[in-house]
Amino acid sequence: MTTTWTRTGPQTLNPHLLPATTHAYLARAAESLQESIAARDVPSRYACAHVAALRATAALLAARAHPAPRARRQKNAWVLLAEVAPELEEWARFFAAGASKRAAAEAGSTRAVTEREADDLVRDADRFLAVVEQSLGLVPHAPAVASHVSGQSGVA
Repeated sequence: MTTTWTRTGPQTLNPHLLPATTHAYLARAAESLQESIAARDVPSRYACAHVAALRATAALLAARAHPAPRARRQKNAWVLLAEVAPELEEWARFFAAGASKRAAAEAGSTRAVTEREADDLVRDADRFLAVVEQSLGLVPHAPAVASHVSGQSGVA
């Protein structure tokens, strides 16, 4: 039997009542973001940034969704994000599109992503983490990559 996910009622969350797993995933997302910033090689930078976004997604899902006992096909985190937080659907599509590049980067491909793509994804993952924090009623972190990587890209 597989598990499906449903939205939990109102999206106004009390940050003091968030599950411990939400806070743990946010901390792990921040750690992955810092790893991406510190990574010396391009594939690691890209993969760590993508994992940071995935962990931020897990934090939001831990806070907003709950399992519903139905026998349906499993869904990946990006699909679940779009269902549970429709306002983040564009972000979900954006990060879902980079999943295959992350897999190639994690497999050691040095041609999977360019340095520009990796730097752009670090910035985007940083912004996405702040969006998730804000949607959970938390004060968003200060941008971690403002001085590290320059330029613009991604989802607004």
